Amino acid sequence: MPRQRRLILPDVAVHIVQRGNNRGPCFFRPGDYRCYLRHLRDLSIEFACAVHAYCLMTNHVHLLVTPPSADACVALMRNLGQRYVQYVNRTHLRTGTLWEGRYRSCLVQSARYVLACYRYIELNPVRAAMVSDPEAYRWSSYWANTQEEGDSWLTPCPEFLNLDDDPARRRKIYRALVQDGMDAMLLDDVRKATSGGYPLGSDRFKAALAETSRRRVSRGRSGRPIS
Repeated sequence: MPRQRRLILPDVAVHIVQRGNNRGPCFFRPGDYRCYLRHLRDLSIEFACAVHAYCLMTNHVHLLVTPPSADACVALMRNLGQRYVQYVNRTHLRTGTLWEGRYRSCLVQSARYVLACYRYIELNPVRAAMVSDPEAYRWSSYWANTQEEGDSWLTPCPEFLNLDDDPARRRKIYRALVQDGMDAMLLDDVRKATSGGYPLGSDRFKAALAETSRRRVSRGRSGRPIS
């Protein structure tokens, strides 16, 4: 069965997951995380991709990004992966692949799902029992999204900004959303959509995509996405 094209639209948020090869580690020491984030910051600026949230786990990466075009998203991830692999191989005296094939992604259209992806990404270390509170995890965007002193290169998405006009109240509202966690059904929706490359959004949005792209927009028979 032919693989589906990766579904990315201009100015629509996309949840991206990239895993280490054979689920092995991709970060080995603190400097590795800092290097990845430095390249992410520089390349997001170069390709005009707004980064809203991230979490660097030991063996995989989560990003929430809004690109200006599909090509920009592809260029961001290609260059980011290549630069980081070159750094890791040089620094840790290793050779060969680091990533497990291609990254997975899903479009995120509605406010409900965009904010769910924020929480899904930043709660990863809690679900993995690495920390009891997302604030305790050093390598995610949670601090930037909940504190006044954050990463200045991150861009809040419109759905995040719509939580409140006042930045302090907005951060407080978002902290409360994160502390409430995610219900099992919503968590499963995010996982399945990202794994299968299907959009997260309203039925109307999915129907429009199915009509214009002539492709599946919900879970069906398995197949790897292609760009």
